[in-house]
Amino acid sequence: MEKIKIAIIGIGNCASSLIQGIHYYKYKDPQEVIGLMHWDIGGYTPSDIEVVAAFDIDKRKVGKDVSEAIFEKPNCTTVFCEDIPESGVEVSMGCVLDGVAPHMAEFKDDNTFIVSDEAEKEKNEIIKILKESGAEILLNYLPVGSEEATRFYAQCALEAGVAFINNMPVFIVSNPEWDAKFRERGIPIVGDDIKAQIGATITHRTLANLFRERGVKLERTYQLNTGGNTDFLNMLNRNRLDSKKESKTEAVQSVLAERLEPENIHIGPSDYVTWQQDNKLCFLRMEGKTFGDVPMNIELRLSVEDSPNSAGCVIDAIRCCKLALERGVGGYLTSISAYTMKHPPEQFKDEKAHEMVEEFIAGKRER
Repeated sequence: MEKIKIAIIGIGNCASSLIQGIHYYKYKDPQEVIGLMHWDIGGYTPSDIEVVAAFDIDKRKVGKDVSEAIFEKPNCTTVFCEDIPESGVEVSMGCVLDGVAPHMAEFKDDNTFIVSDEAEKEKNEIIKILKESGAEILLNYLPVGSEEATRFYAQCALEAGVAFINNMPVFIVSNPEWDAKFRERGIPIVGDDIKAQIGATITHRTLANLFRERGVKLERTYQLNTGGNTDFLNMLNRNRLDSKKESKTEAVQSVLAERLEPENIHIGPSDYVTWQQDNKLCFLRMEGKTFGDVPMNIELRLSVEDSPNSAGCVIDAIRCCKLALERGVGGYLTSISAYTMKHPPEQFKDEKAHEMVEEFIAGKRER
């Protein structure tokens, strides 16, 4: 089968994990594979994905082969596949816009972004690169709070005729106006804000659903997260967090029997701890009442490597997006968005979303 040709915006930790994974699973026995939700989707395995274009703004990455750039600072995720062959794809200078928060300049070079001196690409140049590379799908890995930059690249994808997977919390796919634009062009989109395979959001949702199914009234809850990657450093600027908090909060509220008042639910990043690197710690508390109005509570500590956890979902989103391209389906993909994203256009319980994805893969549902 032909390769699934992807372009990536932001060659950070998440892109590094995804690209490592594409090569890591290349020679694996399907019967012994660990860490995938699906080995085969419509005939496509992980190694059928190929990066054909890449954009970044960091001087340590721009101009380098993707295979080298994914290991450059400030990337700090686990290296589980060192042997990445040269791709022949050079990282292009992107467009900064609001992609770099001003406070990032206050931290050490190894932990923050260093903007390249190379001239930023204009929209027509980015569209040209997408078209000439043969890219079919554009992945957005911009930092949280990059509202203007995300809309810019979404427009580039639209004009280039390229599908768009929005892995961060700017509401493109869940915005009816953007959906209408892509639907009119017959271009599929997936989003918004990628979940982890087993992360804070999916764990919180699962426990909230358990409370509901077992007749326990959830009265208040919090989810506090700390980490030491550029994502957590970027989010020290609380002004960039509105969409992130909305995305994570709604992901939990949507599975509750009764929505909690804002003062009784707190979900969001807590702090940046440099030495944690790409490890993310989640501190979760849920308080409720059981039979006879008797109080109970759960406290949980979850430790995960953030970026590989994300890649485990993105690798399925890419392949489902490819199936939609082959089937001529435009606009947002309901099933894979609900299954892999925190803020999809339509929220479903996770078991229902999983069922929908299986039906989509089998060709039993359109989107």
